[in-house]
Amino acid sequence: MTIIVTGAAGFIGSNIVKALNERGERRIIAVDNLTHAEKFHNLIDCEIDDYIDKHEFIERLRRRDFGKVRAIFHEGACSDTLETNGRYIMYNNFTYARTVLEASIMLGVRFLYASSAAIYGGLTGFIEERSSESPLNIYGYSKFLFDQIVRHILPDATSQIVGLRYFNVYGPRERHKKRMTSVAFNSFNEFRTQHSVKLFGEYNGYAAGEQTRDFISVEDVVKVNLFFFDHPEKSGIFNLGTGRAQTFNNIAVTVVNTLRELDKKPALLLSELIKNGTIKYITFPTALHGKYQCFTQANLTKLRRAGYKAPFLSVQKGVARYVRWLNR
Repeated sequence: MTIIVTGAAGFIGSNIVKALNERGERRIIAVDNLTHAEKFHNLIDCEIDDYIDKHEFIERLRRRDFGKVRAIFHEGACSDTLETNGRYIMYNNFTYARTVLEASIMLGVRFLYASSAAIYGGLTGFIEERSSESPLNIYGYSKFLFDQIVRHILPDATSQIVGLRYFNVYGPRERHKKRMTSVAFNSFNEFRTQHSVKLFGEYNGYAAGEQTRDFISVEDVVKVNLFFFDHPEKSGIFNLGTGRAQTFNNIAVTVVNTLRELDKKPALLLSELIKNGTIKYITFPTALHGKYQCFTQANLTKLRRAGYKAPFLSVQKGVARYVRWLNR
């Protein structure tokens, strides 16, 4: 039977395709929009059965062109949190997603999709409840609104629906994301080209580089997706982070010291890296005032209750592993 991955040439979608391949899955339909063609690089080492443009996909799904479909991993979306074209974001992240969901329900196909921690905005509860949700930008609102639709559908759903609220994901196959690439990716490239790393300065009561996020490796994101794929009886909306908040300084120090290790040099403390100019701070951008999450940390209670017991990679382990991959 066929498995469908939308956003298959994107960051998380391509990692899901690769992980499915490693399980022996080959009957995979990759759905994406390759107007920005460089994303094709993410699929070069993957095996797929067919590629479908996103604009043709829904009608073909409704016509049952793909035969018996086991599940849809809906990873396709506009992931640019700085995008200001509200019509574009709402179409891609809400209208299109809802259409795919409705077609899945009509056909009785399992539906696993990418939600976002941006839904929580400036609130700090990070619990999958309406009272904890207050998005700060149109990206967060588009994800929030889709989750509300899913909440209304879930009690009567006869096939699996799983929404995963991704926190700050980093890892292989993100290069095409440009300004939305992770802090780890940007720090790696800055250090290799400029021998220094730039982070945001103090903002909203947080010292320079001390803004704190729940950074999660794409390796763990894929594992949780496949956990729910393996458990079709489990549905719901779940946080997907590590449950541990770490600073941007943690990321930069890990990147720099991993590269220093590869260059046969000793590790340095944050204070030493600041003193010698390796880590620098820039003025917090005015355009992000009031639209920026200074702290995120996934509450994993619901995910653990669903049965996912595996540990998550810390920044020190996950980012170091990613840096070695980038260096190769």
